[in-house]
Amino acid sequence: MDIQDRILKLRKLIELNSYKYYVEDNPELEDWEYDKLFRELKDLEDKNPSLITPDSPTQRVGGISEKFEQVPHKIRLYSLDNSNNYDELKQWYQRVLKDVGEYNGTQLSLLGNSFDDIELVSELKIDGLAISLIYENGIFKRGLTRGDGIVGEDITNNLKTIKAIPLKLFQNIDIEVRGEIYMPITSFEKLNEIQIKNNQKTFANPRNAAAGSIRQLDPKITAQRDLSIFVYAAIIDKKYNILSHSDAMDFCKKLGFKVNNYRKCKNIDEAIKFCSDMEEYRKTLNYATDGVVIKVNSFAKQNELGFTARAPKWATAFKFPPEEVWSVLNSVEFSVGRTGIITPVANITPVNLSGSVVSRASMYNFDEIRRLNIYLNDEVLIKKAAEIIPKVVKSRKTSKSIPIELPTNCPCCNTKLVEVENEVGIYCPNKESCKAQIKGRLEYFVSKQAMDIDGFGESIIEQLVDKRYVIKPSDLYKLTLEQLLTLDLIKDKSANNLLNAIEQSKDCILSKFINALGIRFVGKESSDILAQHFNDIDALKEASYDELSSIEGIGVKMAQSIVQYFSDENNIDMIDEMIKLGLNIKNKYNGVQDLRLKGKSFVITGTLDSMSREEAQAKLKELGAKTPNSVSKNTTYVVVGANPGSKALKAQDLNIKILNENELINILKGEYDE
Repeated sequence: MDIQDRILKLRKLIELNSYKYYVEDNPELEDWEYDKLFRELKDLEDKNPSLITPDSPTQRVGGISEKFEQVPHKIRLYSLDNSNNYDELKQWYQRVLKDVGEYNGTQLSLLGNSFDDIELVSELKIDGLAISLIYENGIFKRGLTRGDGIVGEDITNNLKTIKAIPLKLFQNIDIEVRGEIYMPITSFEKLNEIQIKNNQKTFANPRNAAAGSIRQLDPKITAQRDLSIFVYAAIIDKKYNILSHSDAMDFCKKLGFKVNNYRKCKNIDEAIKFCSDMEEYRKTLNYATDGVVIKVNSFAKQNELGFTARAPKWATAFKFPPEEVWSVLNSVEFSVGRTGIITPVANITPVNLSGSVVSRASMYNFDEIRRLNIYLNDEVLIKKAAEIIPKVVKSRKTSKSIPIELPTNCPCCNTKLVEVENEVGIYCPNKESCKAQIKGRLEYFVSKQAMDIDGFGESIIEQLVDKRYVIKPSDLYKLTLEQLLTLDLIKDKSANNLLNAIEQSKDCILSKFINALGIRFVGKESSDILAQHFNDIDALKEASYDELSSIEGIGVKMAQSIVQYFSDENNIDMIDEMIKLGLNIKNKYNGVQDLRLKGKSFVITGTLDSMSREEAQAKLKELGAKTPNSVSKNTTYVVVGANPGSKALKAQDLNIKILNENELINILKGEYDE
């Protein structure tokens, strides 16, 4: 056998056993046998570089990227609408039946159906990152992130490191598949152990770990992270006569892709049974899931149903209800926020909650500790707030329960803590030299919702403060290349990138700059209101309490806080210094004549067809409106889209006018008649 034949044979053996191991979870070779074959192939290719091909198993790790190229998707990746309970699933199915003419007029109920059914497919919703894989003649050519659904980032080199992604298919065909990249729970736990050993920040959950791993500029780092994939969709040439989603998944499996198990369902009742079955079963799996995706199986019916502006009408995602688990409160840690407020954090016995291991949970404030009567060594019930942040919601006493000793001094700088009248919580008043507050303010200043200075993560901010290079935001604009090169893991290229990001941030808009200042009680929404009212930062500096408190949406506490902030000479000096260093603050509202919605407040709930919620909010703000996230007696309108939440009910209770999407569009056009 000549060298080329041996290389081809080794590649086939290695790829087949990679498939058996990483896709079928049924390895045929021992690890040492696999490693021996891989080393032989690597050795032969090193000696015969002209025989190396892109689909060789040795080519899974490519070179370091400077950045990820933006690439348009050939066919858009849509989002999914959510169904949060079985009634909403029934309503979705009823709409499907109506749209394809199968509905016979009988109202759906939880007791059963009396209409012509449409076959569905149900499969677990993987809590990962959506990606697109493109193959030409069976060879993996390009992999893209979902991005905004229209344009993604080219992460081909990183995806090549994931052994569950075939570099060469079992058939030489052109195909594009969509899938979800995830990190197995066991791999996530091992990664966090390594992070702790290296004194590095741990990841909150497997999804965050996968996201951080897949977008590394160096594929070697991605390769160390043990990621995997489930393929959930495919764009297949009509000549293969694939007529349904289930057929497409079976076809993908034959090509060598890792496909999750699915269940065909005759109707919505069978899909609901699958959701019910999966709610407990998913806890036994080695990957995180947050629901079930239910799709119309027939491609013909999918085409007939079509899409809204953001999601397919033929699919919905059923979200599992938030999980609650009992644990034990071992200790309480007190953290210091950017405004000096002290927040209690519960250190609990680690428990698995909604697909991730949780060892810390929020207790919000000291009033909450008193309200829930929480003691050390209590058994505490943990729930995920908005399925993201674990929080303590209940406690029960044990024989070892003892009262929590509340702090009297700042855990960071040891300054005596103070209470503010009529406010919840206690504060550290040492804003000038408390490192925790300084770091918090800087992290907020560079964040996306503020000055959006890319690259300044917690680690870099911490080093800058510890070395006293940066104490206040204006110091960022005085940083030098020499200073940045003294930081850990910062080389010439990344240092220059940070300096470029700082330079780019000098052109900013007033609303984001106000938000970046971190004035107490002033957030993103109120910063926008202030920018609509004041032409520039100087006008805001000079504003009186009476003027501020008379502005719709600026409350008494907020007005007091703004006046207090601008009466501090240190704050004035800092702003003036930034302007001298080249900060150019523009007000997007200057010269805008059409602020006809000024003073009106719109809350949007549910899914809109013609635009995303964010797009609608941006258009309303351009016309002077406020777009808070919660309904109150000050809300002017609540805009209700598909699958609205409890905000619609609250609007009814408060007798607030409810608008549909067409009425919102007419308001934006100036054609709405109240």
